[in-house]
Amino acid sequence: MRRKVSGIQLQLRHSGWGGKRVGAGRKPQAGSGIPHLRRTGLASRFPCHVTLKVRDGVPSLRTVKLVRELERSWAKACDRGDFRLAHYSIQANHVHLLVEAKDADALGRGMKSLGARLARAVNRVVARSGPVLKDRYHHVVLKSPTQVRNALRYVLMNARRHMKRPSSIVRIDPASSGRWFGGWKRSARDVVAAARGTPGTRAVAFTHTWLLNEGWKRAGPLLDPAAPTGIPSCRHR
Repeated sequence: MRRKVSGIQLQLRHSGWGGKRVGAGRKPQAGSGIPHLRRTGLASRFPCHVTLKVRDGVPSLRTVKLVRELERSWAKACDRGDFRLAHYSIQANHVHLLVEAKDADALGRGMKSLGARLARAVNRVVARSGPVLKDRYHHVVLKSPTQVRNALRYVLMNARRHMKRPSSIVRIDPASSGRWFGGWKRSARDVVAAARGTPGTRAVAFTHTWLLNEGWKRAGPLLDPAAPTGIPSCRHR
């Protein structure tokens, strides 16, 4: 014989803890870096400017041996089909990248691959172990020819922002992809000749987006990297 169980409704009182509410969760601390927010959508026609920073205490990335090791490693992963590394600039404690991606997920996977390769290259060359990257990558979606031209100039000429010794000649930064860039004011052949002494397999992919191929040119070509100027250049340590 079945027992009839009467339903009992429990009256629960909210204690003020837990649950979804404004201001819930751990508060960000000073120096906590880039917040873990949901990445916004990305259309494949828009390239991105991405920045990766390394942790304090990691040796400078701008040594010839480490730059060459990074280029060898990135050459194997610069074109993943749905993600392409178009340009880069390696500075002492960070790198700037221009990339193309099919969508936000492809961007995340591609950056995870490049970041992991950067970390492994650093640990191999300087004989260390442990984490290398300081934080998640930061990226800006480039949606206009002017934005893309400014990003190209910023990335390929970024060494000037970190200059240490004055110089009357500005040359292609050997720790960048400038020697594979054909958009300088002079011909691509002369630019490559000016970059003599920087060997290595091509470490960047051929671009597919209109903005990186042709669109940026509407805003004008970039400064001749080997022309005499009053701007000091960065020493390649």
